[in-house]
Amino acid sequence: MSDAAVTIFAVSEKQTQKLGQALAGLISKGDIVLLNGGLGAGKSLLARAMIRKILNQPGLEIPSPSFPLVLPYEGKGEKADWSVLHADIFRFEKQEELEELGLFDNPETVVVVEWAERAPMLNNMAHLTVSLDIPASGEGRLIRVTSSSRAQDLAKVAAEFPAAP
Repeated sequence: MSDAAVTIFAVSEKQTQKLGQALAGLISKGDIVLLNGGLGAGKSLLARAMIRKILNQPGLEIPSPSFPLVLPYEGKGEKADWSVLHADIFRFEKQEELEELGLFDNPETVVVVEWAERAPMLNNMAHLTVSLDIPASGEGRLIRVTSSSRAQDLAKVAAEFPAAP
C-alpha cells in the first residue's frame, strides 16, 4: 500500500493545535510520529497538542525536549496504560546517538520525534509524518501529513481544514 498524503494550510497557532488534536485521533499504541520543519515552524506546538490529546490531559505541561533530548509522559485514568516519548534530535549527527536514547525499547510507547529529517532511517518506521513549512508571506503554516496506513482517516481529518493554496 502506498502512503496517503494531504497538505493543509493552518492560518493560526490555534488551528495548528486543532490539527495536532485531530491527528492524535489517528495514533495507536506503538506508533512513531515524525515532525519535520525549520526553526519556528510549529513542531513543538503540534507535538504538545498531540501528546495532550493522546493522554487525555489538556493541561499537561510539555516543555521542549531540546536540552533533555527525550521527555517521557505517562497516561492517567482511562489512558493509564499509554506512554509517550517526545524527542528532539536536532543536535544528532550519527545513528548510534539515536539508538542510545532507547526510543524504541517499548513497542507499546508512542514516539514523537522533532527534527526527524535529521535521521532519515526513521522514515521507514513512521506511521505518521508531518512536515511544517512557513510560507514566503510568513503567515500561517503549510502542513503536509503523510500516513503509511491510515489513508481514509487522514482524508477525514484533512476535510476539516483549509486546503493549501
